[in-house]
Amino acid sequence: MSSSDASHGTAGAGPARDGDRFRVFRPLWGRVAAWVVWVLAAVGSLVVGLTASGPLGAAAVNRVSFVVFALGVTWLLWRLGGVHAVPSPERLRVRNLVQSRDLDWAEIVEVRLGPDDPWVRLDLADGGTLAVMGIQRADGERGMAEARRLRSLVVGLGEAPDRS
Repeated sequence: MSSSDASHGTAGAGPARDGDRFRVFRPLWGRVAAWVVWVLAAVGSLVVGLTASGPLGAAAVNRVSFVVFALGVTWLLWRLGGVHAVPSPERLRVRNLVQSRDLDWAEIVEVRLGPDDPWVRLDLADGGTLAVMGIQRADGERGMAEARRLRSLVVGLGEAPDRS
């Protein structure tokens, strides 16, 4: 997301209250998709694995494999549905699929959400990047507004510019 993208607020939005400013960044459609896929895959696997009959369905190893698959899918979709970023006046805590990371505001150089990016990417002062899966393009204008909100936090709370 470029700085020109970040300067356009949502229509009719007034000044943000502090509680709104620091509310958790969570995807909408990513969470919905995780729940739907969980019901279809994990619950369906359990139902089939525990009620199947016939020569293969009754075998204990087959029943156990369905249960193990359901547990694996449950863990993966729990992590996927739980991605978020928690802003505070001191830092940003990003929880992605596998890992979580705490960043001081001064560590974040830029917030990007390009046309082909599925989620926000942060450019970091150490030269690296970090995905913020809690803000997703799939959420449309809501996702763009959340990216702008994150960028305003970075600009407002990041390191003050040098005044030489």
